[in-house]
Amino acid sequence: MAIDFNNTEVAFKGKSSFQLQKAYYLFKIVSIGVLVSIASVLTRIALALRLPINYLIKKTIFQQFCGGEYIKDCDTTIQELSDYNIGTILDYSVEGKNSNDDLDATTEEIIKTIEKAKSNEAIPFAVFKPTGVSKFSILEKANEGVGKLTGQDLLEYKKVFERFDQICKRAFDLQVPVFIDAEDSWIQDAIDHLVEQMMERYNQEEIYVYNTLQMYRWDRLDYLKSIHKVSKEKGYKIGVKLVRGAYMEKERERAEEKGYKSPIQLSKLDTDKDYDLALEYCLENINDFALCAGSHNEESNMYLASLMEEKGIDKSDKRVFFAQLLGMSDHISFNLANENYNVAKYVPYGPIKEVLPYLIRRAEENTSVSGQTGRELSLIVKEINRRRTK
Repeated sequence: MAIDFNNTEVAFKGKSSFQLQKAYYLFKIVSIGVLVSIASVLTRIALALRLPINYLIKKTIFQQFCGGEYIKDCDTTIQELSDYNIGTILDYSVEGKNSNDDLDATTEEIIKTIEKAKSNEAIPFAVFKPTGVSKFSILEKANEGVGKLTGQDLLEYKKVFERFDQICKRAFDLQVPVFIDAEDSWIQDAIDHLVEQMMERYNQEEIYVYNTLQMYRWDRLDYLKSIHKVSKEKGYKIGVKLVRGAYMEKERERAEEKGYKSPIQLSKLDTDKDYDLALEYCLENINDFALCAGSHNEESNMYLASLMEEKGIDKSDKRVFFAQLLGMSDHISFNLANENYNVAKYVPYGPIKEVLPYLIRRAEENTSVSGQTGRELSLIVKEINRRRTK
């Protein structure tokens, strides 16, 4: 059965007319690329100068894309999503720290999200960002080969491994699956190596550790197939979250600057093709995989639903999840959930200043992704008009 992603009554049934109007004006603003760029710079300057703009951020973009500043603040969002059969993935969105005390504190907070997930069935997954628990510089050096690390760098890397293991072991002990997010290509090999070790350790019987593959990279489909082969040889299963990717411009600029081949696909069509081929591959080998399709692309979500039907995989099968970000693509999330598919929303939280890099990425993503903001706006307008004429 085809899913109607144009059904705005279902898509926005969790939003009041006032909330819809706020969302409309926010997406209208972020549709203006130059304005987003200027606002991003001014916001960083204002926070650096300790100007009192937290309230403005909190009542606008923060409220649209985040659950709160603290884990307990997310309870309202968790319940609101659960009322419509949508799970929550609590995402402590603090990153880029460089002191071990800060990195340890982030690790402890991530473990709290795992413990909260254990106590609340409306939270099907936990998640963490590798640069939330590791210095970027250590991952960058490890990317050249862990065997090359010496002295203090090797000690730092061992701490990173211990943080990964601490998080994944807690997830394993409490039987809460955990996503490990993807990062820049020049640290991703190091992350892959760590995640593979965690999967081998904790995915022997059930799947508790998921790697994230950015399919706008031309090498990720081959990586998916190669790691599947390795996992079968070593006797573990694979958790995979498929996304298109979030660092395209930065990746291309760095490749050009450093003089190496860009890891980015030549076209969006190539990305779409590999994304859907990866969906196919996972479902064809579903006994070895658990899959989360992290996508705001209507065609890919529809395709996955059709593949599940074609292969006789039940909508409620916990090995297949759909996921979108809070504040975006409600027409996909709510309509899928309304048809009883497994759906979850990423719900970021954290102090406003710390979450700002995430918020800026969301604003820039909505500006740069072709048609994304226009689609959001058109659906919001359609629902506002529907309610007015009801």
